[in-house]
Amino acid sequence: MNAPIPEHLLPRREQRPVPPALLAALQQHFGDRCSTATAVREQHGRDESTYPMTPPDAVVFCESTADVATAVRLAAAHATPVIAFGTGSSLEGHLLAVHGGLSIDVSRMARLVAVDADDLTVTVQAGVTREQLNSEIRDTGLFFPIDPGANASLGGMAATRASGTNAVRYGTMRENVLALTVVTASGEVIRTGTRARKSAAGYDLTRLFVGSEGTLGIITELTLRLYPLPEAVSAAICHFPDIAAAVRTTIQIIQLGVPIARCELLDANAIRGVNRYAGLALREQPMLLMEFHGSPAGVQEQAETVQDIAREHGGADFEWARTPEERTRLWAARHKAYFAALQMRPGCRSLSTDTCVPISHLAESIDESVREADAAGLPYWVVGHVGDGNFHLSYLLDPNSPEEMATAETLSHKMVQRAIRLQGTCTGEHGIGLHKMGYLVDEAGVGAVEVMKSIKRALDPLNIMNPGKVIAV
Repeated sequence: MNAPIPEHLLPRREQRPVPPALLAALQQHFGDRCSTATAVREQHGRDESTYPMTPPDAVVFCESTADVATAVRLAAAHATPVIAFGTGSSLEGHLLAVHGGLSIDVSRMARLVAVDADDLTVTVQAGVTREQLNSEIRDTGLFFPIDPGANASLGGMAATRASGTNAVRYGTMRENVLALTVVTASGEVIRTGTRARKSAAGYDLTRLFVGSEGTLGIITELTLRLYPLPEAVSAAICHFPDIAAAVRTTIQIIQLGVPIARCELLDANAIRGVNRYAGLALREQPMLLMEFHGSPAGVQEQAETVQDIAREHGGADFEWARTPEERTRLWAARHKAYFAALQMRPGCRSLSTDTCVPISHLAESIDESVREADAAGLPYWVVGHVGDGNFHLSYLLDPNSPEEMATAETLSHKMVQRAIRLQGTCTGEHGIGLHKMGYLVDEAGVGAVEVMKSIKRALDPLNIMNPGKVIAV
């Protein structure tokens, strides 16, 4: 199988900087919303990956679809790369300007365009974040369930086909995006899909752009599915003697058809970090953090069924969080697990990788990955959306140690190989970006990747849309 592209080969290959004529045109049109300031460029040249900062040559702050279209048309006229930027929370080097060029920041595009409560849909600009959306629609009795942890922009979540803690019940961005407004590589504005719940009209362009990581076009507006706020919500934690027991419990929950809304695994290392960071006193051993949605009677029935299953696998210390405050405390701890882990080794960087496998192979995949990490002696932590077979293993590295970085890459490589061998995927939700380009052929096959390349060439003949990511053309 192919290893990831070596890090030293990634930054600034075939650099295509912003020409002076393009910069002048951008500054004339956008004024002080076009910046070449070092601090601004550096902010837009890093994400949460371990790759070195690779800033663009200029940043344009767009406030509308028309702004994005103008910036892309000007860039296309000079064959200059453009990279969309939302909140910078990606994990696989998606935002790095490896060919130079222009960063198009859509964070100011943060308006809810239309809320259609009767149809359970909302249309938003790409810079709206998931927390902002749920805050602004709270009074409608509806919510948007996709929760990747970070307060990511919805445009970025669609571009990377994000999922997260609620995916086992509500699906991923793939299932919850109904329509898009997209600026193509020529600067043309197109619309894909409608507010209807289904369609048999033509090619499914919406699904083509969802997950394309900005390599085919820039998403500027999205129409999303909404869901009624559940009548009753209850959360619970349960500790297990080992990870395998927690995973076996999860498998049985899913196989019995329990409509659990969230089912998150944290290993002992993650719990240790969360306890210190959030001032909790959770038992430091593998834990499932679960949530149940429905009617009061339905939630009670689900919870009792899950508790019985957990006991069969050695689960103990069931604790319930029924009030919003208690649930918020538990889920805040889960969502801060990444930052909590970083505090366990001050000054470290986290190389975080994820895979997703058929749930029947999940225990095997996690167990082998953990054994390899233990044998290598690197600090690590595990969290997982185990209800859908997806887990994350993050290594805490000394950024000044090439040896540790090499060890972590080797471990990550083995973890991905294992997932593909078990008929899973090299990434359940992080995306390909830079880090996993070398695995796409292994997973999809040469023929499928050639089809992807053909689509890329057809839609982006100048190769200006986030070049150097996902596939090499």
